[in-house]
Amino acid sequence: MPTPPTLFANTASAPHDGHYIGLMSGTSLDGVDGVLARFSPAGPQDRPVQVQAYASCAMPTALRAELLALNSRHGHDELHRAALAANALSGLYAQVVQQLLTDSAMHPAQIHAIGAHGQTVRHQPGLHDGCGYTLQLLNPALLAERSGITVVADVRSRDVAAGGQGAPLVPAFHQQVFAPRHGVGLVLNIGGIANVSVLHPAGSPHTVTGWDCGPGNALIDAWCQRHTGQPYDADGAWAASGCVLPALLEQLLREPFLQQPPPKSTGRDLFHTAWLGQQLHGFTTAAPQDVQATLTAFTAQACADSVRHCADPARTLLVCGGGALNARLMAELQQRLPQLQVLSTASQGLPPLQVEAAAFAWLARQCMLGLPGNLPAVTGAAGPRVLGAIYPA
Repeated sequence: MPTPPTLFANTASAPHDGHYIGLMSGTSLDGVDGVLARFSPAGPQDRPVQVQAYASCAMPTALRAELLALNSRHGHDELHRAALAANALSGLYAQVVQQLLTDSAMHPAQIHAIGAHGQTVRHQPGLHDGCGYTLQLLNPALLAERSGITVVADVRSRDVAAGGQGAPLVPAFHQQVFAPRHGVGLVLNIGGIANVSVLHPAGSPHTVTGWDCGPGNALIDAWCQRHTGQPYDADGAWAASGCVLPALLEQLLREPFLQQPPPKSTGRDLFHTAWLGQQLHGFTTAAPQDVQATLTAFTAQACADSVRHCADPARTLLVCGGGALNARLMAELQQRLPQLQVLSTASQGLPPLQVEAAAFAWLARQCMLGLPGNLPAVTGAAGPRVLGAIYPA
C-alpha cells in the first residue's frame, strides 16, 4: 500500500507555501464556510496550518430550496436550473472570499489558490457498470473571475475515475493536523453526513483509514425545519424535549449501508426525506419531538458503531462539523462511547466549523504542488492521485 501523501513532502523551497482559501458548502445546505489559512513547514511543536480568518454566509432560502430540488430530481429543465444554481452559489462563494480578504487585510495576489468544494447534488461512485460519478455544482471560472484568485475545484472526480468513492477526502488532512503523539487518534466529522478518520502518529507504518458512517445532521435538520421552521435544532434542545422511540431506532439502524464494510461513502442520494418518510410508516402518530430525539440517537448510534469498528483502542474522539455544536448529540455520543473522551476539535485549536474548509484549502495546495490528495485505503481508489482542476486567475 502506498504511504499517505505528506503535507510538506518535497517542499523545502516550495513556491506554493503561503496563503490559501478553503470554501465548503456541505450536505446540510445551511451556508458556506470559508477560511484563509497559512501553510508552512513546521517544527514538531508547531501547527503546520494556521487559520488566519474565518467567514461564513447563510444559504439563501431560494437557493437552498433549488439545490434540494436538484438533489432530489424534482422538476424539469435540470441542466438550465443547475447552471443557474451553480452561478448563484459561485457568487456566494465570492462574497465569502471578499470577506476573508477584508478581515485579513490581504490582496488577491497574496493568495496562491482557492480550494472550492461546490454543492454535491449527485454522488453515485459505484454504479453497476463500474464507471460512477460525483457531481458538485459550481462555476469555478466565474469564481476565479470575480475573486481574481486561481481556483481549484472538482476535487472528487479523479478519485472516482480511479475506482474510488471520491469520499471522504478529509482523513488525509486530519492526519496532518490531528495526528496523535502515541496510539490511535479518532476524528469524527458530523456535517450533513458523518465520517470518521482513524489516525496514527507521524511516521507510523500503520495506514490512515476512514469512511462515511451514515447520516449526520441531514435528517435531524430536515425534520426540525419541517416541524419548527428552524433550519437546525439549536444545541439539540428540541431533541432533548422528546423521548427516543426504540422500535423506530431499531428500524433505522437496519439500513443496509450501515453494515457495509469500508471503503464506503454516502449522501442525500440515500439519506433524504423520502427515505425518512418510508421509515416512518407505522409511526404516523408519534410526537414530532420524539422523532427528533430518535433521529439524533440514530446519528449518534451510527457514528458510535463506526468508531467501534476501529481495530485499535483510542482514548479521545475529536468531533468537528456542525454536529460538534449540538450538545444533545455530543452527550449521546459520550454515552455510547464511555471508553473515549468525546471533545470538540476546538480543544486542539481548530474550531469545528473551520475544519472542513481548511481541508479544502489543503487540497488546493496539494493540487498546486502536484501532490496526491486522496488516501487509497480510505476511498478505494487504485492509487494516490492529484485531485482537482485548476482555473487560473
